[in-house]
Amino acid sequence: MKEISLDYRYLKAFMVTARHLNFSKAAQDLGIAQSAVSRQIKLLEESVGQQLIIRSSKKVLMTEKGQALLDTLTGFEDKVQEVFFGHMNKTIKVGILHGLLETWFNDVMVEFGKTSSHQMSVEVNSLENLKEKLHNGKYDLIFTTENIQSELVSSLKLFEEKMVLVSKTEINPKEAEAYPWIVYSEHDHLFQLYKKRSQKIVVVNSITTILKLVKKGLGIAILPGHTIEGEQGVKTYEVKGLAKQHIHLSTLNFKSIPPHIKSLVDLIKKLQA
Repeated sequence: MKEISLDYRYLKAFMVTARHLNFSKAAQDLGIAQSAVSRQIKLLEESVGQQLIIRSSKKVLMTEKGQALLDTLTGFEDKVQEVFFGHMNKTIKVGILHGLLETWFNDVMVEFGKTSSHQMSVEVNSLENLKEKLHNGKYDLIFTTENIQSELVSSLKLFEEKMVLVSKTEINPKEAEAYPWIVYSEHDHLFQLYKKRSQKIVVVNSITTILKLVKKGLGIAILPGHTIEGEQGVKTYEVKGLAKQHIHLSTLNFKSIPPHIKSLVDLIKKLQA
């Protein structure tokens, strides 16, 4: 297929003239002389090697190629409008850590569904993958335990994730190794706090399942405090020795945050207030 050397500088003059089918009106709209409009279109035609407009003293007509180009440019303008101004029913792409999705973010999604016309796509991922996908534009915002501040990304601290030791019955927290452990992963807080390990360890990468197993008496666990609010049938113990951990909302550094993303950010700020 032969390549053309389209001179994009003159497309505006062509579009306005084609829509009016009148050089004089096009010149008025563009704020330039009629002769300049005519010359720009001539230069555009020369760049593509095709006649786009047929001129006469009384009438302006479009050629087949001219009409096809106008239709294409009109479709392109519609797409551009949609990209920058089509904010209704947008899908907000959210990346989140698994534990946060299972617990805290549930209420956010329910409230968002009640108050917003936008859609939401939520994906669980590891911390590193969340950050990578945010930088690559795969997510609009992410929720993690890391405060990311760079030229491209900034984070908003939402709340402190206070950890508590939970069990079904009374225990002695100083003798945690005497009880079965239910842990989220090999990096679980129980491993960080206690040098002596339990002889029985169950690994379950689900916060809600861990809580259910604790309530059934399978063992003890360390969970975020917000996951057990209002729960009956569990004993809780303060955890000391862990570094403070906060949950952050991170987005790209928009000069002006897109309205559909801002609607979710504003809702979360309201719920955290």
